[in-house]
Amino acid sequence: MVNHSSRTALVTGCSSGIGRQAALRLHQVGLVVYATARRPGTLTELAENGIHVLALDVTDEASMVAAVETVAASRGLVDVLVNCAGFELAGPVEETPAAQVRRQFDTNVFGLARLTQLVVPGMRAQRYGRIVNISSVFGRFAVPGGAYYAASKHAVAAFSEALRRELAGFGARVVLVEPAAARARLNASTVWAADGAGGPYARFHKDLNRWHARTYAGPPHNIAGRLAVSADHVPPGHHTGRHQPPAPRPLPRRRPGPRPVPAAPLAAPGRVRRIRPHPVPVPSSASRPRPVPSATSPHVSPPPVSPPARKRITLLALCLAAFIISLDSN
Repeated sequence: MVNHSSRTALVTGCSSGIGRQAALRLHQVGLVVYATARRPGTLTELAENGIHVLALDVTDEASMVAAVETVAASRGLVDVLVNCAGFELAGPVEETPAAQVRRQFDTNVFGLARLTQLVVPGMRAQRYGRIVNISSVFGRFAVPGGAYYAASKHAVAAFSEALRRELAGFGARVVLVEPAAARARLNASTVWAADGAGGPYARFHKDLNRWHARTYAGPPHNIAGRLAVSADHVPPGHHTGRHQPPAPRPLPRRRPGPRPVPAAPLAAPGRVRRIRPHPVPVPSSASRPRPVPSATSPHVSPPPVSPPARKRITLLALCLAAFIISLDSN
């Protein structure tokens, strides 16, 4: 039986949502948790529950170094790192200032990567470590108005996959979590690239605002718990690093001639089928009739569904805690 009180977890983005719930659940199962946020005043509830709280800004090198050194001085090493800090940048590519794009990647990608660099040496030295990167379903596809946010989440997915393989031989495991829409403060803190009052994207901004309101504020458009999954439902290639990837199968030689049309790929085992409550808005020109979006339109990407807020976030945090514990027993 593993004594979880000997394990130390550092969690970022704990001011609300998944980060806050992850810190609470890891604390409840016995880990020593250091919850962090840019504004420590938002962590009062966690401190009252006996969780250590620290100021940490993932865009500030000195802040990240100080947080890791504080944990090291008290506990020795960081055993579990949960990267939850991030925000969403919304707006058309054309209208998004470069400074906002840099801030998006500094927070969602480069801060996550740098904090990982700071804790990996200790994990490698003790041949134990768990790194949980909270990404998004937009790490798998992108929708109009979310190009840069989706690009940052695709980057997190690629980073996590490479890191998982790099650390597999050192006893450290990497987990990538890609949740759909959850009613956390992520939507409330969304940064809009432009005011959308005028210009060629005015109608698109209006539609995008309406879509956000329906998705995050309206009633859920799916059966409660429909997309709630456990760690057992996650394909092995996306979380543990327990098994090395098999050697690639040699391709057969083919004779010259027309290339056959490949068959439609089957769904991966354990992958949850997404439900389409309503289509994502797309920019349209005022000079021609506005097309009616449909589920089969090539210009409409499936949006994430809207699960119940606290129930979904709490269940996801429970899955994270249970999964980290299950890795210790293997």
